Amino acid sequence: QVQLVESGGGLVQPGGSLRLGCTASRSKAEIIGMGWYRQAPVKRRELVATISEDGLTTYADSVKGRFSISTAGAKNTASLQMNSLTPEDTAVYYCHADLRWGKAYSETWGQGTQVTVYL
Repeated sequence: QVQLVESGGGLVQPGGSLRLGCTASRSKAEIIGMGWYRQAPVKRRELVATISEDGLTTYADSVKGRFSISTAGAKNTASLQMNSLTPEDTAVYYCHADLRWGKAYSETWGQGTQVTVYL
């Protein structure tokens, strides 16, 4: 079982920046991709950014040019640099990982970290 531990959420004013971190526990599973999703009150969870094991990234249109996802050298740590934050970015942010166990695949989620952009 792979566990994801998130860090870095908090309060920030519009125009500010935050950096989220996500660290995966060690396991026999291979992490083949990581990503960040978010869920605002009364809204569905939505994709924010993903990064594949090859370093390919995708972003939601609403965060392109403002957010940047990256992984550390061991690729079991993912970070999300968030700049120029707006109140619309307020949500619980969840780390996600796609896993490969030999020929089997699974996924896992972190517990979520709150990001609040307040006026």
